[in-house]
Amino acid sequence: MARIICIDYGGKRTGLAVTDPMQIIATSLTTVDTKELFPFLKNYFQQEQVELILVGEPKNWDESDTHATPLVNAFVKRLAKEFPAMPVKMVDERYTSKMASQAMVEMGMKKKDRQKKGNVDQIAAAIMLQEYMRSLG
Repeated sequence: MARIICIDYGGKRTGLAVTDPMQIIATSLTTVDTKELFPFLKNYFQQEQVELILVGEPKNWDESDTHATPLVNAFVKRLAKEFPAMPVKMVDERYTSKMASQAMVEMGMKKKDRQKKGNVDQIAAAIMLQEYMRSLG
């Protein structure tokens, strides 16, 4: 089997999480500067077999778009252009940053580490990926 990668896309930073090759466990991968994201993904896809890209879809609680929605939509279009053979699915990212912050507290992470936004981004990506895998049942 191949991995699934999940992307918590942001204007400055992007958090990434992946499954293991058996698609049992979701783990944080890294956070990259968004301007370095496509070179990072090209390199990653050359080294690892990936069958699906999940992208966090920013929506408000009432299903309306957020200020980040157009940015993410443009990113998804570019993804399809750069990696035409790779399927892309959007997943709900509501509350994942809040859940990630809470998870870091529960893990006993030091306050200094919790304040690094990149840590929140990659844990949020892992939460989205776990939720997706859980939804498959």
